[in-house]
Formats: sequence, structure tokens, C-alpha cells
Amino acid sequence: MIRMADLAARHRRVAGACEARVLEVLRSGRYIGGPVVEEAERRLADSFGWRHGVGVNSGTDALIYALQAVGVMPGDEVIVPAVTFFASAGAVCRIGAIPVIADVRDDLPLIDPDTLPRTPRTRAVIAVHLFGERCPRPVADLPVVDDLAQTAGASLRTGDIGAVSFYPTKTLGAAGDGGLVLTDDPETARALRLLTHHGMPRPYHHERVRGHVGANCRLDAMQAAVLLAHLDDLEARVAERRAFALRYDAALPAWVRRLPRCADHALHHYVVRVPRRDALQAHLRERGIDTAVYYPASLSTQPALAVYAPGPTPNADRFCAESLALPVHESLAPGDVDQVVDAVASFRP
Repeated sequence: MIRMADLAARHRRVAGACEARVLEVLRSGRYIGGPVVEEAERRLADSFGWRHGVGVNSGTDALIYALQAVGVMPGDEVIVPAVTFFASAGAVCRIGAIPVIADVRDDLPLIDPDTLPRTPRTRAVIAVHLFGERCPRPVADLPVVDDLAQTAGASLRTGDIGAVSFYPTKTLGAAGDGGLVLTDDPETARALRLLTHHGMPRPYHHERVRGHVGANCRLDAMQAAVLLAHLDDLEARVAERRAFALRYDAALPAWVRRLPRCADHALHHYVVRVPRRDALQAHLRERGIDTAVYYPASLSTQPALAVYAPGPTPNADRFCAESLALPVHESLAPGDVDQVVDAVASFRP
């Protein structure tokens, strides 16, 4: 079986360094905070091209605290692209704000700046750099939160604050959940540390931070150690993914539509648009090839968001009906790519 991800094989690439770092944390007795977390925050922020990083316990919470840090309050509206994982909109709901679903471009599933559904209540925009593709800044006069969950290995920032997920299947993944909020502003970094530590500038003294009550949301030292070990392998992973993508580009049949890619694409997923997508996916599955659909439906169709009455998103709907992700992870063998290409070519669209 050619898998979409092989986390056991990935671990083997860094097993010695990873297990040594984890064992060092266990023996240290410093499981919350400490030098390992500080090193991870510093090096991870640098790898994404920002000055400050504040570790949190998931990518979803990274979005929540990024929104709070830029001043989004209950009742505010936040524009979210129609093609993204639910967390981009769910984080908005979690702080009592209103996600306003925007259609995407017709050539790429990135937010379309020409059709933003702005109102006087719009407070921020989430720019999702989907599949590792750079999303241009959609507005100049509102805070922009970069959703950088799929951009490890490339500096694709265009916003005022960034949110990262280290879910295990990401190009840079933890051994569990983890996340990071990114900023260039030291005061915002300080506010984020308070927000994620119960708003506690000193023991047992709790303050509201930028209008919000803090909570307990920290990246633990064990996950920080795992991420540091994987970070050393990140450049090689991205290079391998890009090489596999070029092989797909050159060999897939003409009826497979490749997505445009910027020069510094992070290559988190290799996504194409195809006719009869579901039939092709079944065809590949029968031949031992795993694929994925990111995402099968626009956010405008999600029952959890129906209360906000999102408008039509025709570009997103078309993309969700046609898109298919092929395996492109760093644990593939060159022969695996050839097998995928041959299987796709044997399908009759």
C-alpha cells in the first residue's frame, strides 16, 4: 500500500535524536516550560520567518489566541476562506465571533480579495496558505491572521500574526498535538504568553489580556523535544517533496489539472483537479494507492456554521468536487511515484 503518510517511517529518519531528546526531558523533570520549550519556540519561529514564537497545545488554539491578540471580540466578524479545514472557522466561533465565509479564486483555493464579504463589523481576515501555497495579503487595512498550518519549510507569511499546527501528519509534526503563534512584536508575544498562562503575570494574580480571560494552553516540553528533532530534518523533507512533485508534474496525463505553485511552495500536499474524482479515487484504491480529498465540501455547507447563513461559494464548490491529493511525503520511494502515475494514466476520465 502506498500511503498518504507514513509516520513510523518518518520517525525512523530521526529516531536516535528524537528519542535522546525525549529521554533528556524525562530525566530532567522539567515537563512544562523550561529550556527545551524556549529553544523550540525560538528555532521554530525562525524557521517560519518570524521573530517570536509562543508554543500552544494545538493549531486550533494557535488560531484562537492569534485572533484574541489582534483584538477580535465576541460579535465581531472574521472573514474565512470557504476551502480550509474547519478549525479556521471553528476558532472564530470559539471566541464568540462570527465567521463570514468567503469564496476562493477560480484557479486556486485561496481567499479571493476581489470578493471579500466585508461589513462594518468585519474585524479581521484569516489568510489560509492552503497546501503550502502563498496566499497574498487580502486586505491592507484590517488585521490579517496567517493560517500557516501547511507551510512548514517555507516562509510564506503575509499577515500580522501567524498560527501553526504541529499535528502529526504535518510536514513538521509532533508526537501528538501542538501549535505555535508567531509575531514580530515583543508586546504581542508577551500578551500571548499571558493569554496562554491564565493571564498570570505573577503567581495567583490574573488579569484580562486584550479584553480576554487567559487559559491553560501550553506546548509541553516532550512535544517541544520531538519537534526539535524533526526540525533538523525539515529542509531535506521539503526538498524530497518538491522533487516528487516535479516528477508528477512531468508524468501525469494531460487531463489531470495541476494547481499553480509559487516558487517557494512548501509542498504540504500535491493536489490536482480531475474529472470523475470519486471514481478515480476508487480506481487508485483498488491498486493499493491511498489518496485524500482536502476538502470534500465548502465551509459554506457545514451544519455547524449554518446559523451564520453563509452565502454561495461557487468556486469553492467546484474545487471541492474535483480535487484529489496524491501521495507526496518524504518516505516515498521513486518507484512509488511511478506506480501512482501509471495507475492514474490507466484510468479513463
